[in-house]
Order: sequence, then C-alpha cells, then structure tokens
Amino acid sequence: MTIHRTTITKQAATGSLIGLALGDALGFPTEFDDVPSILAKCGPWRQMELPVSGGTAYITDDTQMTLALARGIRGCQARGVVGPERFAALVRTEFVAWYHSPENNRAPGNTCLSACDLLDSDRPWQDASQVHSKGCGANMRVAPIGLVPGLSEEQRSGAAQLQSALTHGHPTALAASDLTARAVYLLTQGVDPTGLVGHLRSYAYENRSVYRESWLGDLWTRSQDPSARHFVERGWDECLAVLEKLDAVQRTADPELDPCTYTGDGWIAEEALATGLLCFLLFPEDPVTALRRAACTRGDSDSIACLAGAFAGAHLGASAWPKEWEERIEHRSELLTLGALWDA
Repeated sequence: MTIHRTTITKQAATGSLIGLALGDALGFPTEFDDVPSILAKCGPWRQMELPVSGGTAYITDDTQMTLALARGIRGCQARGVVGPERFAALVRTEFVAWYHSPENNRAPGNTCLSACDLLDSDRPWQDASQVHSKGCGANMRVAPIGLVPGLSEEQRSGAAQLQSALTHGHPTALAASDLTARAVYLLTQGVDPTGLVGHLRSYAYENRSVYRESWLGDLWTRSQDPSARHFVERGWDECLAVLEKLDAVQRTADPELDPCTYTGDGWIAEEALATGLLCFLLFPEDPVTALRRAACTRGDSDSIACLAGAFAGAHLGASAWPKEWEERIEHRSELLTLGALWDA
C-alpha cells in the first residue's frame, strides 16, 4: 500500500469524526427529499451551507450512535485488551443509554429502536439482534473502529461486525460494517483513494468465508442459513456485487448526476457504503464538495453524507473542514476529545 501522510501529522481521527458529524448535519434537512426538492429548498448543490439553528448545526441519530459506540470503545480500551465479551457488554450499555436518552428524537431507525428495546434486558444480545435487517444504521456509526490505533485485523473486523450485530444481524450489515471500518482505517494510513475500492474488494474476497465465531457466537443460528459459512458468504457476496458496480463507475460517474443513480439510495448497508464512497471518490481532495454532493441525493442523505465525511476526514485529516463549520457542530467538544485520544 502507498503511504502519503501519517496519521499523527494529519489528525485522521479528528478529521474523520468531525467530517462524519458535518455530513450528518448537512444531510439532516435533505433526508427523505428528492433532488429537485432539495435544490428548491437549498439552492445549487455546490453552494449548500451548513444548516444552523441558534448557533448550532444539529446532528441526527447517525452521530448520536457513533458517539455511543465510541464511548463503548473508549471504556473497553481503558480496561485493557479489546475482547468480544467486554466490548459487547460496554457497547450494549451505551446503545441502551442512547435508546432511553431524551435526545433520541432525531428520526432513529426502527431496527435500532427494536433491537435496543430488546437489549435492555438480561437476554443474550444475539436474541435481540434483528437478523433480517441490513439497514444502514450499523455501518453509518462504525467509523470509530477504523480510527482506534493498535487493533489487530481480527479485532477490527470482529468489533465492526459485533457492533453491527447488536442491532442489525443480517450478514450483509455485518460485512458492510467491516468494509466501512476497513475503508476508514486504510484512509487513515494514507492509502491512495484511487486504489481504495480495489483494496476493499481484495479484503472482501479474503474474508468471504470467515465467520468470526469468537465475536458473533451463535448469531448465525437465528437465520435460515444451513451453516455459519453460508450465512457469512451471503453477506460478503452482496457487498462484493455493489463494490464491483462502484469500481465500474468511480472514474466515469458524472458529478452533476445524483450518485444514487449509480450505486443505490443508501437505505441498506451495502448501498450506503458504496454511495458514500462514491461521493468521496468523486472529490477526494475537495471534502466540502463531497459532503454537499452526498447531502444532495434522493436517498438516505444524512447517512450517505455521514459516511462521505468519515472517509474524507480520514483521508485529509482535521484541516479538511472549514473552521466556521466545525465550531458550530453539535457535540463538538466530545468529538474533538475522542479524536485527540485516538490521534495520540
């Protein structure tokens, strides 16, 4: 892999977390709207401004759940090695706290609500997992796992899949979360964006038949699959299909055309990954334009822009974002604290 920058000098974790939140805030008012409606409301997409109310740019459940996951990771790190049981327990606690929070009023997804309601009990987390849901609610929040230094490849993959499985247990949600965390990690390490999709396809092929039992337990038995291997291959194959589609269009896509036209509307996990990546790859050195393009889409605009911001910030670092935007983002202090922790 080609290394262009170091994580330390560019503050990749800070850049990724701030970018994620900015994308979320920019896409908040445009979610559920088609492109003509967005243009009528916001004007030309290349000139979209960060929506601010009372001096604050408000985020959605996407960033809220990202912060919940990040708190769980931080607690896990503070107690030593990041392992499956401690990780599952701490993240589960944070997700349940989010579920009961009075601030959980930002149009959260039904899968997250249903799963967190079940997680608020003594039952095994596998019994709470929504194994038939592959909504984007799992990979919209997974970026912190790509930002934490010192994890082995097995830990990063296992943790990414487990945090998905706590709510979204469909194998495609697991694979898309793993790939999203992998993309963020590779970008922090300086991988050239032009080769990123190739790296992700190789990673998917290498892991296609790997069921991470130490992290997932017997989750697969809740599905209709005949084996753990069949279960996990089903998810990786759907992700590989959308990555192949992305690979075919990433250099030829018209930036003036809604990216959802090429790689899907982003309501489901593999499409959110691909369309968020496409928005970033259209403008790899122009992060604000990437966010604006992602927010002006017919699909799940806040989640697509959230992912595009995480990728752009991991690639370019903390200096990627306009200071006047960063200063207004909700939860700025906590985002900066977590970023500084992982950049150090």
